[in-house]
Amino acid sequence: MRFRFTLVLVGVVFLVLLVQDVPLAAHLQSVERDRLVTKLERDAFILAGRVEEALEGTNGAPDPGLLGVIERYEDAEQVNVVVTDATGAAVFGPGFDIGEDFTNRPEIVEALAGRPNTGERDSSTLGTELFFVAVPVLSGDSIVGAVRITTVASSIDDQVRSRIIRLFIVLVIAIAIAAVSAAVLSWSVTRPLQRLTASTSALAGGDLSVRADERVGPPEVRSLSRSFNDMSSRLEQLVSRQRAFAGTASHQLRTPLTALRLRLESLATQIDGGPGEADVAAAIDETDRLGRMIEGLLLLSRVDDAAVAPVTVDLAAVVAERAEYWEPLASEREVRIAVEMPASLLVRAVPGGAEQIVDNLVDNALDVAPAGSVLTIRLDLADDAVALHVIDQGPGLTPEECERAFERFWRGSTPSPGGSGLGLSIVRQLAEAAGGAAHLQLSDSGGVDAVVAFRQP
Repeated sequence: MRFRFTLVLVGVVFLVLLVQDVPLAAHLQSVERDRLVTKLERDAFILAGRVEEALEGTNGAPDPGLLGVIERYEDAEQVNVVVTDATGAAVFGPGFDIGEDFTNRPEIVEALAGRPNTGERDSSTLGTELFFVAVPVLSGDSIVGAVRITTVASSIDDQVRSRIIRLFIVLVIAIAIAAVSAAVLSWSVTRPLQRLTASTSALAGGDLSVRADERVGPPEVRSLSRSFNDMSSRLEQLVSRQRAFAGTASHQLRTPLTALRLRLESLATQIDGGPGEADVAAAIDETDRLGRMIEGLLLLSRVDDAAVAPVTVDLAAVVAERAEYWEPLASEREVRIAVEMPASLLVRAVPGGAEQIVDNLVDNALDVAPAGSVLTIRLDLADDAVALHVIDQGPGLTPEECERAFERFWRGSTPSPGGSGLGLSIVRQLAEAAGGAAHLQLSDSGGVDAVVAFRQP
């Protein structure tokens, strides 16, 4: 996350600088070229003023001091200078012969005609593109000569290019600074966000005691952490109150429910064989169902407690033990229990959870299994999970009913007598408390295949 955030910030800075510097580079190239040309034109006019007095003489002999100035200028600016008289013959020019005829140079002809000119042309002497500036030397209204400054055209381009390169060096430095700044900024923003994300994940996983650090990060993140902590505290209080209420209510209901059953049993004894006996028996059955419902609620409230830590158990041993326990009831109902599993399979489960899961699934299956059918309990090993299958040959459920069967107090269209509607809810809660999962699917025989996946240690 931090790396992506840094890339985004650097990308934005790069895009902004690119949008800004590309037009700026084009403009700077034009401005820099105009500046160099203007400078050479200015230098040419300055030199024309310096040689005017020398060209006014009749002998045209070069002034040693003036010649030194021109030589130093050539060395400093990497250019060539030639000064001609009114006839186009060279008078000054460290790189040319005195008296050399320059009337075959169009720029000299233009300057002697009184027209300063600047441009580029091919030089047959140098064999390259030549940039020139030529201006007339005026003495009053008279033209007494011309001054021409020349340089290789590529040198102008090189100077312009060097300025552009410096601009892009600044661009690279700016991007590097932006990358460092973005890394520091992303560290200060994303690190608290990552901690807050870890806290939300822990809260989603059932740890209601988790709290975010409100002292780190920018103000917005600290404010978000405070809001998260407020939400966590309220949620913890609400869940704790709900759990306490469910546990307390279940405990408080046990005493009057036991007293009610005793009175009903006493009443059944008194009216044995008399009118109302069936109604009293039905009331006792409903009382038993209510008792099982209360026990289920108590179990759910204990399973909801996030402090219950999973332990390692031998699921094969648990299945063997519980199958033996349910065998007499299955035989009474003419149902055969078939067990298919290896000798040992270790899984993670909450204490007592594996037994509760097997008992609830077998109890549900026996309620719908027809006489003469087979109830299969099978353990399958797949990757790092162990799947417990409890398969009956009953009437089955629709796909929609398979989804709703895990809802609390859901009993289906043909509920079993005495059922509380909490068995599968308890199964799912126990499985998820240890990191597993539970679902129902249709078996090949048309019944229900109840599947619980256990994690391996």
